[in-house]
Amino acid sequence: MKKLTPVFYISFVLALIFIIWGAIAPDHISTVLGTIQGYISEQLGWFYLLSATAFVIFVFYLIFSPYGKIRLGKPDERPEYNYFTWFAFLFTAGMGIGLVFWGVAEPLYHFYGPPSQEPESTAAAAAAMRYSFFHWGFHPWAIYAVVALSLAYFKFRHDAPGVVSASLRPIFGDKVDGPLGTVINVIVVFATIFGVATSLGFGAAQVTGGISYTFDFIPDGTGTQLVVVALITVLYLISAGTGLNKGIRILSLTNVYLAVGLMLFLLAVGPTVFILDVFTSTLGGYFQYLPTMSFNSGSFSTDRVWLESWTIFYWAWWIAWSPFVGTFIARVSRGRTIREFLLGVLAVPTAFGAIWFSVFGGTGLFLDSELGGALYETMTNRGDEYALFSLLDQFPLAPIMITLAILLIVSFFVTSADSATFVLGMQTTNGSLNPPTSVKMVWGIIQSSAAAVLLYFGGLAGLQTAMIIAALPFTVIMILMVISIFKSLRSEKHILQTDRAAVQAERNRLREEKEKLKREKEELNRQVKADKRS
Repeated sequence: MKKLTPVFYISFVLALIFIIWGAIAPDHISTVLGTIQGYISEQLGWFYLLSATAFVIFVFYLIFSPYGKIRLGKPDERPEYNYFTWFAFLFTAGMGIGLVFWGVAEPLYHFYGPPSQEPESTAAAAAAMRYSFFHWGFHPWAIYAVVALSLAYFKFRHDAPGVVSASLRPIFGDKVDGPLGTVINVIVVFATIFGVATSLGFGAAQVTGGISYTFDFIPDGTGTQLVVVALITVLYLISAGTGLNKGIRILSLTNVYLAVGLMLFLLAVGPTVFILDVFTSTLGGYFQYLPTMSFNSGSFSTDRVWLESWTIFYWAWWIAWSPFVGTFIARVSRGRTIREFLLGVLAVPTAFGAIWFSVFGGTGLFLDSELGGALYETMTNRGDEYALFSLLDQFPLAPIMITLAILLIVSFFVTSADSATFVLGMQTTNGSLNPPTSVKMVWGIIQSSAAAVLLYFGGLAGLQTAMIIAALPFTVIMILMVISIFKSLRSEKHILQTDRAAVQAERNRLREEKEKLKREKEELNRQVKADKRS
């Protein structure tokens, strides 16, 4: 515990204040923070839209720029993890549980309440799938990539502490070691604590819903949810005690196997041709409408409320989650080049998310139509968490598949919570790559306590809103990160120029050697001909 920084104590006190506020006055915290969030969405929605799209453009620029050859580490370093394990880490930390929760529910929501199309129409179905791709595609992963790249670049290439404030040193100099750095890192910890706490609460609701759906005698209530939170806490504290290369790694690989297995099962027994058609047409629509969706602020249409409720909310949500996800991705990405890193973070999860929504969302729309709206009715009457289980119940081996889905959700939440304790440990021990187990345990207990207290008192919505509000200052921090990365990369321009000069020199040497060999060959041929004549 001797390595703890002021960030730990300040964040701890702030977390305690918000937990008590949410427990004592859940309606009040929801009202106050909801008003603030509403104001931000209405007045600064354009800022979120422009910022998120700017991050996408910046990431693509780096992929195709000469800077893509720079390695996140020393020139001779190589990746610590193979591609499959690395992708498993990305998928699990980034949004695996979100895909499970929203894979069926979100397209159905958009189908019945589209942004501007006629509800329950063919156009609404196409828009539902297109916006699901959009909300889980390039934009969120570009947001994660900016934070992760900044941390990995400065930590592994310039030996800076693995905290967010250290990545802004090219702009603020030594000021990041003082109060300014503390404020930045407290924002990071604050967003992480409540992001994971609220997710634990909502995850407990989904797990409880699945258990109650399968076993009628188990009630779907707060008591059961608290038991689920307690069990998940025990599991991820055990995992946290085993370290990164055991607990999180094993669980991440397990998550991928379960998720892919569940997806392939549904692809095989569901409307396969329809799913493949949905994937093909929606992928084309996604790329066709990507610029329009990225910059649409609803100024000249009637979809402003929808935009604030979905796209702007999502962008704020991903930004609020990015300190946690970005820190974790940075930790497991040492040794990769910037180009390799950005392509992996951006392209692979986006492609997997598109396939996932095509399988689960496409099947959901197909079945809902066949059943006369039964799936959507279940969602509205019993809750969003029932959408997946209601869908799986329509196919063979339903009990087995629902059980696997529940195990997948539990495994995702254990991994996410474990990863979060790791990140919180890093951020409150000045960026230690292997924070003490005792520190991780403290943050694990804080997260679960927050989730349990707020589930019991009904204050989760308020704390979720608080995390979204924290996204506003962190968006500014991310913009500064982009400037800082670019400024530092430009300082390495001489290295790239030296490399290019070395490559050109080698090419010239090889060309001269080739011409020399050609001349020697011609001379040898002349000698042979001369010998034959003589």
